[in-house]
Amino acid sequence: MVYSTVIENTKLKPIIFYADDDADDRQLLRRALTAINKEYTVIEAQDGAEAISLLQKLKSAGVFPSLIVMDINMPKIDGKQAFTQIRLDESLSKIPIVIYSTSKSELDQLFFKRKNTEYMTKPNDYSHIEKLAVRMLSYCSKVASSN
Repeated sequence: MVYSTVIENTKLKPIIFYADDDADDRQLLRRALTAINKEYTVIEAQDGAEAISLLQKLKSAGVFPSLIVMDINMPKIDGKQAFTQIRLDESLSKIPIVIYSTSKSELDQLFFKRKNTEYMTKPNDYSHIEKLAVRMLSYCSKVASSN
């Protein structure tokens, strides 16, 4: 991926940033999000390390996502570690994050509940993915209205 081209193109449209190591999950959610609202550009990372790196590149270019959607179980840097790094970065810390994972672990859910972060379990059917995508997009509206 040529990051400079992606960054330049996103200056015109709001961004949803999605980090997930499962390509099929990324494709399904991207399809649902863009079907609901074509105004957003979805930028994807395939693991937590790539997510942190790309978010830093976007930040350096003055481009900030309206929403970050993140899986928990990813290689290199997992979702909890990436979440913590994002929250420690003053420039990124106010961006809403939604956790979107197959994990049904009560410990995972409790971790994010304590951080006041929405936790959504990935469904098996596309119609439910679309419903969750609508809920995710509602977080973008809150960001836009608070600026």
